[in-house]
Amino acid sequence: MRLLPLALGVPQRGSPRHLPYCSSAPLLLLLLGGCLGVSGAAAGSRRPNVVLLLADDQDEVLGGMYVPSALCCPSRASILTGKYPHNHHVVNNTLEGNCSSKSWQKIQEPDTFPAILRSVCGYQTFFAGKYLNEYGAPDAGGLAHVPLGWSYWYALEKNSKYYNYTLSINGKARKHGENYSVDYLTDVLANVSLDFLDYKSNSEPFFMMISTPAPHSPWTAAPQYQNTFQNVFAPRNKNFNIHGTNKHWLIRQAKTPMTNSSIRFLDNAFRKRWQTLLSVDDLVEKLVKRLEFSRELNDTYIFYTSDNGYHTGQFSLPIDKRQLYEFDIKVPLLVRGPGIKPNQTSKLLVANIDLGPTILDIAGYNLNKTQMDGMSFLPILKGASNLTWRSDVLVEYQGEGRNVTDPTCPSLSPGVSQCFPDCVCEDAYNNTYACVRTMSEMWNLQYCEFDDQEVFVEVYNLTADPHQINNIAKSIDPELLGKMNYRLMMLQSCSGPTCRTPGIFDPGYRFDPRLMFNNHGSVRTRRFSKHL
Repeated sequence: MRLLPLALGVPQRGSPRHLPYCSSAPLLLLLLGGCLGVSGAAAGSRRPNVVLLLADDQDEVLGGMYVPSALCCPSRASILTGKYPHNHHVVNNTLEGNCSSKSWQKIQEPDTFPAILRSVCGYQTFFAGKYLNEYGAPDAGGLAHVPLGWSYWYALEKNSKYYNYTLSINGKARKHGENYSVDYLTDVLANVSLDFLDYKSNSEPFFMMISTPAPHSPWTAAPQYQNTFQNVFAPRNKNFNIHGTNKHWLIRQAKTPMTNSSIRFLDNAFRKRWQTLLSVDDLVEKLVKRLEFSRELNDTYIFYTSDNGYHTGQFSLPIDKRQLYEFDIKVPLLVRGPGIKPNQTSKLLVANIDLGPTILDIAGYNLNKTQMDGMSFLPILKGASNLTWRSDVLVEYQGEGRNVTDPTCPSLSPGVSQCFPDCVCEDAYNNTYACVRTMSEMWNLQYCEFDDQEVFVEVYNLTADPHQINNIAKSIDPELLGKMNYRLMMLQSCSGPTCRTPGIFDPGYRFDPRLMFNNHGSVRTRRFSKHL
């Protein structure tokens, strides 16, 4: 398959199963007036290439970074814009929730980091795979819409599939069937990515974003992998199949213990998720080998991550995401590239709003010109010492549910959604929360508030309780609780630089308790965004 660029004609030219190096975790000449080279690069050298590999629903296992929302579309919007959900206004996976809506296209897409890479920094930009969950919706331009910033566009219509899907090829629809050799989506993405590397210009740096369907449902593995991992089961951690005591009502409503059939179901789902990732392994291996063959690997940064986490049986919730706990908000982050020493791990607090600023920093763009909430973690990758870094990040989610009773579960109140046959539900309209996730030398805390009639609060000390079993909201020091409440209010209204102010355990933090009260003397509570 030959790739065709979207814009002006581009000149053409006739490892192991994981990224070879991992870290836990730029021409001194102006190009198009905006991007200087990466610090330390020799004059006249070309800026580095960047590859971003994005899995779908892969939870962290080896350590990683945080997502500002435990749901696909809001999290992907944060990656593209470098902003928290309250600033890009994507609140769920629907058009009404601003997922790939006309408003998103008009207001946010022109300022995404790929748009800056292409228009200001002169990068060739390539996208393949799942974009946003409602991409291709007829009410928002259909598949003819190609977001600003992409030279080559191979985007999946709507949500993840493996067969029987439609791609937008630079704005034109192409249907695929169910023939493994030509239609299996992960392999198709691998092939078009290799084609891009064959036909791209050699005179300009490139950025590739490859967004795989795996390991999202329906968990359809390639034929050669469908019998693998037969002895693999969902992890039986301390929070597996236990009642969520002292948690929000949505967690408490889960049935404990789970039935044997529910456990078999989630074990099978866990196994199939692993099977689908083997094809992602193949994709990564092919990509790395091709870059090595073309002698471009040493000039290319490769990032591997996911849009959100996933749970399988924790607190007796069968399978899904959306919740505030580590298994849903923490995702893998592996990086290799120029100047990064192999086999390093950093414990500094990184979020996916940092990906855009980091990649722009690699391209030499002046980050002060952006409106992004995130920070560049390029200095962390380069091993900078005495680095001033954040100690907290914001997590926010707006629950989904309609004001009607689920006919299959008449005993449940209106407003629930994502319900299983045994009437265990994974979401509700008042599963709307915001959290401060704090990490410092002495503290490892999570503070969360729900936007419900209770203004329910959950607090966890993850040093003593890494599986978040014990909610200490009623036993923690009230002064510390008040500071975290105030910090949450500040972050929920932050924008750009104000999202990077010192956290409550930082030396530069200042707390004014008068701001905790309104004009009537009552405690002031945080207000949630109701953008729909």
